[in-house]
Amino acid sequence: MMTLPDSSSEIPHDPARAYEQLHPKVQAWIWDQQWQQLRATQARAVGPILKGQDDVIISAPTASGKTEAAWLPICSALARDADAGTARVGVKALYVSPLKALINDQHARLTSLCEHTDLPVYRRHGDVTGAERNILKRAPDGLLLITPESLEALFVLQGPRIPTIFNGLRYVVVDELHAFIGTERGAQLQSLLHRVELALRRRVPRVALSATLADPSLAAEFLRPGGGRSITVIGGQADDRAEILMQLRGYILGEPGTAVLAPGDDPDADADDPDTTTKRVIAEHLFQNLRGRDNLVFANSRGNVETYTDLLRQICEDRRVPNEFFPHHGNLSKEFREEVEDRLKARDQPTTAICTSTLEMGIDIGSADSVAQIGAPGSVAALRQRLGRSGRRGQPATLRLYVVERDINEQTPPTDLLRTELFEMVAATELLLKRWYEPPNVAGLHLSTLIQQCLSVIAQFGGARAPELFSALCSAGPFARVTKDQFVQLLRDLGANDIIVQASDGTLLPGQRGERILNHYSFYSAFQTAEEYRLVSGGKTLGSIPVSFPVLPGNFMIFAGRRWSVVDIDSDSKVIELKPAKGGRAPLFSGGGVEVADGIRQRMRALYEGDEIPAYLDREARRLLDEGRRGYRRLRLDASPVYEWGRETVIFPWRGDRVLNTLMVVLASHGAKVSVDGVAISCTGTSASELVGMFQQLAEAALPDPAALARNVPDKVKEKHDVHLGDALLNEGYAARDLDVPGGWDAIRQIVHDARGAL
Repeated sequence: MMTLPDSSSEIPHDPARAYEQLHPKVQAWIWDQQWQQLRATQARAVGPILKGQDDVIISAPTASGKTEAAWLPICSALARDADAGTARVGVKALYVSPLKALINDQHARLTSLCEHTDLPVYRRHGDVTGAERNILKRAPDGLLLITPESLEALFVLQGPRIPTIFNGLRYVVVDELHAFIGTERGAQLQSLLHRVELALRRRVPRVALSATLADPSLAAEFLRPGGGRSITVIGGQADDRAEILMQLRGYILGEPGTAVLAPGDDPDADADDPDTTTKRVIAEHLFQNLRGRDNLVFANSRGNVETYTDLLRQICEDRRVPNEFFPHHGNLSKEFREEVEDRLKARDQPTTAICTSTLEMGIDIGSADSVAQIGAPGSVAALRQRLGRSGRRGQPATLRLYVVERDINEQTPPTDLLRTELFEMVAATELLLKRWYEPPNVAGLHLSTLIQQCLSVIAQFGGARAPELFSALCSAGPFARVTKDQFVQLLRDLGANDIIVQASDGTLLPGQRGERILNHYSFYSAFQTAEEYRLVSGGKTLGSIPVSFPVLPGNFMIFAGRRWSVVDIDSDSKVIELKPAKGGRAPLFSGGGVEVADGIRQRMRALYEGDEIPAYLDREARRLLDEGRRGYRRLRLDASPVYEWGRETVIFPWRGDRVLNTLMVVLASHGAKVSVDGVAISCTGTSASELVGMFQQLAEAALPDPAALARNVPDKVKEKHDVHLGDALLNEGYAARDLDVPGGWDAIRQIVHDARGAL
């Protein structure tokens, strides 16, 4: 059992006094809920939000009452406006969420409160029916719960009506703030909120909710660009659970275990594959320890979710017990995901969801009995979010961690000798216990999203002039890092690609390609969405898979936790017909991994050089920890971060992925054949002394221009609309987003310093 250090907010609070400040109708709702008193976070939030002037960030753990902390005072303020007859016509409060499922969940939670205060609650996202949309269109009022994409659609399709729709707006609430910071979707959200205020010609207070904020000042600046210092931050870590029951279990890939193969298992299911064998062992442990209770198992990828769900279902069938294990990921149909969520809420039927990050954020499924994490989560923030889903009230949170490492032999590469997956998991766990979270990368220019916003503004007003666009979006807007020269070049690039055209009076209008982009349903999202095929069986939609996945009639697959064979493929309607089968493999899904931060890698190095053995490691994990430390000493990495292995020289900077990418670009620009291998960089055909000599020269030289360095990267198109940019802006966008030149040069100097004595 581990204990988290306690912390408390400096903002004074008195639950009784805060309760008295709320509107009587809100007090009546609290009474109906049979609450004894407001929680500390909720009490602290009442005063600042009721003022109706300040921006507020509520940072508190999952299931600590953040939602009510925001909405109790907001609904009180709106109820008082109604009593005084000062309420304006139009939407009164706007709630923006990154997830449709979270909107549906909040809609159900807020309906009861808003019935007490006579406020209607509306939803707006891709799954909302036309009838519900039309109600909002005819008479906008109350609370509007919306995704950034649907808010974008309002601007494009109902641009002239935006001032009318939001005429009564008193508050904006942003949920899961951390999920937006530093992303293209976050830049889109900043722009949309800014454009709402431009349309209303007044400032609207913003309230943000988050469970994991590495740096509250960065979060505040994101919520109100240029005005972050005036934001009230309410911390709720004192509400956090103090106790965690935790175990980290280690496995060797393909090593025999206690798992039993299901009778009649199809040989096409890779029964003899080492990876499958190990996953069966882990599945057996999950079955033995999770069955009969409610749990969440985070498997890191949709393919892993399907594989583990299939293995657990096989075990249930083999033992002739009801299946309690179900998949949950973004490619499954809404109906299937909601069935799993309903099972978790019901409490009368034990359910374990094998999931990706879809159940990481604050959908109200209640607290699970335990959480499991298979493989390193990539970030401490993600691990904290997931841990927060566990622990009944008054009970410790339970976290099970599983790590798989490969067997080692004489040909094992240096990085595999270090057992890096285990060390990354331990590093993330240790940082979690210290409440350290990754700072977001806020250096990006977000040029792809700026293109989208330019087109959106043009569509909103039927045209726009370049100075107006620059003023609204850049100089006085959220894209402040984009200079005037860069903006002019962006417009030229868009003109050259027929995205925009300029009328004789200087007005910018959509070009032919721009019209096609604006009129396509995918325009409203800031991120790239792959074309997918719908999977159907017996007339029921199971979900979808990327079109890039090769599928032929007669193929087998695992999807929705079951095995299927492909009956037919309709390319015109993009539908794949399935029927139940015994064989199958999980489809290949798109999507990259999480960018690992400096803090995790530096903590890993400290673990290699220390001798502490965390109490939560099982026997095999302790053995892997010892092997990793012996490998570290065998490679003499305690003396030098540079190691020669055959024709390769391997560098261990112990820095995050962005710095590693910078070093790789630098080395490649000097003619080295280089690749990134997890925690290390491998150079083929360059000796250690040559490499250190090259770094010595770089360390003594001035820092290069990041955009000039980016010219050496062959493929810089990463975000949705990057394809419309010319080389100059592609270089500048890539440099801001993917390179850390100061961090890279700091790493170079450290490598030279550490390696000098060993050569």
